[in-house]
Amino acid sequence: MPSSPDIAVQLYTVRSSLASEPDATLARLAAIGLRVVEPFDLLRFRDALRDGLPRHGLTAGTAHADILDPDSDIDAIFEVARELGIRTVIQAWLEPARFETAEGIAAVAADLAAAAARAAAFGIAVGYHNHQFELETRIDGRHALEVLADELPPSVGLQVDTYWALVGGADVPALLGRLGDRVFALHLKDGDGSLDTKRQVPLGTGKLPVREILAAAPSALRVLELDDTAGDLFDAVRIGHELLVELAGA
Repeated sequence: MPSSPDIAVQLYTVRSSLASEPDATLARLAAIGLRVVEPFDLLRFRDALRDGLPRHGLTAGTAHADILDPDSDIDAIFEVARELGIRTVIQAWLEPARFETAEGIAAVAADLAAAAARAAAFGIAVGYHNHQFELETRIDGRHALEVLADELPPSVGLQVDTYWALVGGADVPALLGRLGDRVFALHLKDGDGSLDTKRQVPLGTGKLPVREILAAAPSALRVLELDDTAGDLFDAVRIGHELLVELAGA
């Protein structure tokens, strides 16, 4: 099965399988044709990833972790990331209330900048991943995510979850065009445009304008991800992967 180094899958998609059978899960993803994964919960899955990734011909360049939680062992997260060859650790979620004002967004940017300075000692970069609320909330007519982008230093990039941006009311290709090279990665899933995660579907079978999105961020890493689905998650990953491979070759 052909693949591309620019296509990954967020392991949260298959979290139940990963928790019970980590090696078999990585093997199934590799059999689909994937060569890149995006881990989460690095401290929990460290051993499984350290041994399983090379066994199945997989690599990980990005990962999700809560690096702004004061109770997290931040240095341990960055150390595991370095051990696994991960180059960018991404803050995957913050409280929506932090994006309700310009001052709150500036504080988020300052926290991410501080985390990036700490990560740099490990040779790691930092990113931020959105949900719908950073697009629903507007500051002086602009999406809160765009306000955040203006506040962030160059050491912090954006991983735009394109489906949640759609749910939040954004014109996603136009948003990506405005954000430009601040966007280093995309999360790609599909659905009916609602908050109901069970209504998420394989990429290309819902409302997401996939081709226009990819054209708006041609150099960004493509990361397949679903929060849930009514069908089989591995089938959804396979269908999405096949579409991305097809479009990459078009």
